[in-house]
Amino acid sequence: MAETTTTAVLVVGAGLSGLATALTSALNGRPAVVLEAAELVGGAAAYSGGQVWCGANHVAEREGIGGDSKELTETYIRDVASHLAPEALDEAALLRWIDTAPAAMRYFEDNGAIRWTVIPGLADYHNEADGALPQGRYLTNEVIDGSALGEWRERLRYSPYFPVGTTYRELLEKGRRATYVDDGGDEQSATKRSHAGLPAFGLSDGTAFERSADADPLTYGTGVVAGFLARVAAHELVEIRTECRVTELLTDGAAVVGVRAETPDGVEELRGPVVLATSTYDWDPQLVEEILGLGPEDWGSVAPETLRGDGIKLARQVGAQVARIPANATPILPGWRSEVGTGFGYGPEYAMPHSMIVDRHGNRYCNDSYWVDICRRTLDPEDRHLPFFLVWDDQHRVKYGLAATPPGGDYPQGWVESADTLEELGERLGIDGAQLARTAERFSEHAERGEDPDWGRGSIDYVNTFAGDPGNHPSPVLGPVAQAPFHGLRLRFVGTGIGTSGVRIDGDGRVLDEADQPLAGLYAAGSVAALTTTGTAYNSGIALGRGLTLAYLVGHELSGSPIA
Repeated sequence: MAETTTTAVLVVGAGLSGLATALTSALNGRPAVVLEAAELVGGAAAYSGGQVWCGANHVAEREGIGGDSKELTETYIRDVASHLAPEALDEAALLRWIDTAPAAMRYFEDNGAIRWTVIPGLADYHNEADGALPQGRYLTNEVIDGSALGEWRERLRYSPYFPVGTTYRELLEKGRRATYVDDGGDEQSATKRSHAGLPAFGLSDGTAFERSADADPLTYGTGVVAGFLARVAAHELVEIRTECRVTELLTDGAAVVGVRAETPDGVEELRGPVVLATSTYDWDPQLVEEILGLGPEDWGSVAPETLRGDGIKLARQVGAQVARIPANATPILPGWRSEVGTGFGYGPEYAMPHSMIVDRHGNRYCNDSYWVDICRRTLDPEDRHLPFFLVWDDQHRVKYGLAATPPGGDYPQGWVESADTLEELGERLGIDGAQLARTAERFSEHAERGEDPDWGRGSIDYVNTFAGDPGNHPSPVLGPVAQAPFHGLRLRFVGTGIGTSGVRIDGDGRVLDEADQPLAGLYAAGSVAALTTTGTAYNSGIALGRGLTLAYLVGHELSGSPIA
């Protein structure tokens, strides 16, 4: 067994938070070694939509979007967090994050890791909450060309779930489903999409990035990670090691002093302070059952399969505390098993017109276009609604398709149940068919008018903009379920690498033991760390926004350059 002695910061995981932590350390003069279990880098962030949520950020101000402040950001988070398990919110961590996040976003831009732009017209999730804004808090990257990565381009994860190369401006104008169908997208396939022949698109400063046959424009999560990876790979004080899975934390008394890792060349030990940046537990069935209470028939994930809860297991080895946030406040989405193979998929189709979600009794029970309400009510410990089902009519099939089945296409045999009546469909799915028909009749009557008096479908601005059909009127998410044949499938919750529960940290990223005391030499950044920073107040982009903020804080502390 080889042993290497180093004073470098040891970052476990090469997702966005891990890369940003290593970069911050290196920029302040301390070397960093990034240890990634997979062959590819980028983690769950590279598969994501690349939304980075940050209140009172400098980018909105630069683009002429005003009206935000740290105080307003705090008001928003507190209001949303107050409705479910308010005790899950860490007051000190909340204030530390809100105060530091704008500086962190500016820092990474000033140091060449990314060029930010505001996602246009995208409202905060909870538009009814105090402090919510109609736009300005969602950041993503300006287009970066893959050539900037050099040899690392082939080792960057490329998202199969978003139409990489197109921009949010295009996506929000067409609608998400139409964008990746028009782009030749197959959300189940990891094959890189071709960008040849696609039209030019504008950047926020009014210039245009011309697509050509050999262009490699990177956007969404793939693009956000790409900027950081390019900057990290070019820095002489950072080393990235792939296929290097950390299996044990080394200790000296009560302090963590290094790691033991499995590498292609055998077991290796490295010495130095450790930062866990391994994301979540999506692909560990035992942790999924322990934390979410979901078995294999109700669970799947679209995150990389290397997200096996390694960070949680490593932290537990040395007595770290695992913080629990209610399962029904977890950012998990309604999805399905892929049409072929053993993978999983999700998409906006459940939120699009001519569809609804019901339980086995044939009843709607939530705002079924809005994953937050779907998750909260389906997994309500006092009133669970498992199993749950997506039901839609033939208008939906013709207009939108589903997953890799294009609009107007035929679903693979055995994947979707279809029938000429809702009563018959219910029987095939194991649903009360008579009640399903009554539910659809009531839903359709109101949907014709763009209304949902029962559960408020169509009332969430974010969902209407990001997931709906902008060409459908009077509502982008409402349409009658009335045209035979009817279709349905059993849904499952699908993880995206954002676990909510996880390793307990303080506001500066120090891992805490069962007595709420910091474990010397051990830090965490990203989704491996419980989201006690916001409690149950999740908003898309908070995971990446908090992850970058923690990377900024931890990287400065470990390099001896603490911020104020």
